[in-house]
Amino acid sequence: MFREMRRKAQQMTEAECVDILNHATSGILGVFGDDGYPYTVPVSHVFCDGKIAFHCAKEGHKIDAIRRNEKVSFCVVAQDKVMPKERTTAYISVIAFGRARIIDDEAGMRRIAGLIGEKFSADYPEECRKETDEVIAAGRMYCVEITVDHMTGKCGKEVMRKKRTGEWS
Repeated sequence: MFREMRRKAQQMTEAECVDILNHATSGILGVFGDDGYPYTVPVSHVFCDGKIAFHCAKEGHKIDAIRRNEKVSFCVVAQDKVMPKERTTAYISVIAFGRARIIDDEAGMRRIAGLIGEKFSADYPEECRKETDEVIAAGRMYCVEITVDHMTGKCGKEVMRKKRTGEWS
């Protein structure tokens, strides 16, 4: 169903992919947009229990696209260092394919908003709870949870060479 990675020597392990998704602060969500055009949008996310989650407005291109088609992709570029002399980049990236589900129940939204608050504003728990209370009461927020069906990670040749020799951390 999903294509195998062509450059298998540069493929990262699942554990490395999970680590990148856990530590990255944003990724690019790809959905089936209007009039057959792909639509990609950056989102701040959390990765928990094998799922990618984020919050968003109740209206807009992104949520409309998810309503039409649950199949999405999500890409994180953890590093992209230009190496001019070598004429390449030392990149590290992960792409996940999955099915997005809109979370519109209060308990689910609070759970995801809490995870996002812990990741991005750990020193401000009260402010996070207050803002979550406000947006839920105002009816302005949904959360989205992506169940990952397939995930691959890839790094540039230079990164892989340095990983093998212990030069890369």
